[in-house]
Amino acid sequence: MKQKTIKKECTISGIGLHTGSPVKVICKAAAENTGIRFIRTDLNGCPEIKVDPLNIHIDTTMPRCTAIGKNGAVIYTVEHFMSSLFGLGITNLIVEINANELPGLDGSAIDFYNIIKEAGVVEQNIDAPYFTIREPLGVELNGCSIFVAPSKELKISYTMVYDHPVIKTQFFSARIDSAIFEKEIAPSRTFCLESEAKELRARGVGKGANYKNTLVVGKKGIKENKVRFPDEFIRHKVLDFIGDLYLLGMPIRGHFFAVKSGHTLNIELLKKILKQKVRYEKKTNVSVPVKRGKKEIEIDGIMNVLPHRYPFLLVDRVIEIDKGKKAIGIKNVTINENFFQGHFPTRPVMPGVLMVEAMAQVAGVVILTNELHRGKVAFFMAVDNVKFRKVVSPGDQLVMEVEVIRDKSRTAQVRGVAKVDREIAAEADMVFSFTDADYLE
Repeated sequence: MKQKTIKKECTISGIGLHTGSPVKVICKAAAENTGIRFIRTDLNGCPEIKVDPLNIHIDTTMPRCTAIGKNGAVIYTVEHFMSSLFGLGITNLIVEINANELPGLDGSAIDFYNIIKEAGVVEQNIDAPYFTIREPLGVELNGCSIFVAPSKELKISYTMVYDHPVIKTQFFSARIDSAIFEKEIAPSRTFCLESEAKELRARGVGKGANYKNTLVVGKKGIKENKVRFPDEFIRHKVLDFIGDLYLLGMPIRGHFFAVKSGHTLNIELLKKILKQKVRYEKKTNVSVPVKRGKKEIEIDGIMNVLPHRYPFLLVDRVIEIDKGKKAIGIKNVTINENFFQGHFPTRPVMPGVLMVEAMAQVAGVVILTNELHRGKVAFFMAVDNVKFRKVVSPGDQLVMEVEVIRDKSRTAQVRGVAKVDREIAAEADMVFSFTDADYLE
C-alpha cells in the first residue's frame, strides 16, 4: 500500500463533546513521510502536535477520551477522527484546529469519514509504513485486559461486559479493512449510562453531549434515540480502539483480544507496542547500500519470477540486482513464521535448511532474470560447502548476497552468503538446472 493524503482542502465544524466549545477544523494535504500533524491555530505561534505515542497526553480531569499534546498545547477527543483516518488509509495530513477539542459531530466517525472521503484521497509515491506485531503482548487492569498475537492482518475480537439490562454482554470479532470499517464500524456512536451522564456533567465534562450525538442508556432503553446496529455499543468500543491504535502513526497488523478495555488500557498496550517496535527496528536496521544503476524488486516482482508462494516464499524483497550476475535479497524473520511453531518453540530458531532455501530463492531471481533463461524455471539440484555460523531468531533480518559463478544453458552455479547484522549466519555453493516453465502447469 502507498502513503495517502487528501486531494483538496476540507473543513469540519461542530462543538466538542466534552468542552461544548465551538471548533473549526481544516484538513490540508501533506507531503510524503510527514505524518499526521495537528496545528493549534488559536494559540500563539500555532504550535504543532504530531501524531506519535510519545505525544499522548494523560489528563485525569478529562475522562472517557484520548488526547495528544506537546509543550502545553493539547487536543482532546482525537479517537473518532483518528479512526476515520485509519479507515481511509490516510498517512499524511495537516489538521488545523482552533480549539482544544475535536468536534463531536454525531458521536461516531462516519461524518469525519464522509467529509474527508468527499475531499478525495490520493495515493503518493512512497510505500506506507506499518508495524506487524512480532511477539505476543498483553496488559491487564482491574479485570480488564487486552492481548495481541502476531497476524498478517488487523483483526479485533472484543468482549464487552455491562451489568445493565439493555447492554448486557456483547462480543464482536472481525478482520478490519477499509470496507468493514466504513460499513460496520464508522457509524457506531458513543454511549453512556443515564447515571453516568449526570456524573459527567457534575464533573464539568460532557457539555457538548446530547441525545443526538450520544446514546444515553436508561434502565428501559435508549433515551430519545435508537441504535443503528443491535450491538452498536461494542462496535463503538472497537471504533475507539482503532483510533487509539492509529496513534502509533501507522497501521498495526496483529490479532487483538480485548475484554472490557477502554482508552486507559488501550494506551498502555500502545506503549508496549511502541517499545517492541523500537526494539525490533534497532535489531533489524541493517544498512545495505544500493548502488546507482542497480534495480530493486518488490514482492510482486519476485512472484512474477519465482513459482513459490506463502508459506514457502522466503524472500521479502530484492534490494539490489545486477541481472544474471548477483543480487542482495532480504528476509524479515518474524515470530509468526509457520516453522517456529515446532522448531525449538520455547526458543525459536530458524532452521538452517530454510536459510539455504532463502538464499536459493534469491539465486533463482538472479539467474531467471538472465535473458538466456526466459520462459524457464530453475530447480535446486545440488548444494555444497554449507556452513551455519550464527543462530537466526524472530526479529532478525536475513540479508542474502548471491553471486553467479558459472551460468550455462542447462545449469548455473551460484555462491550464497546470508548475514544478520553484517555477521555471516550461513553460506553455501548451489547448483541449479533449468526446464521450461510450462512444466509447472
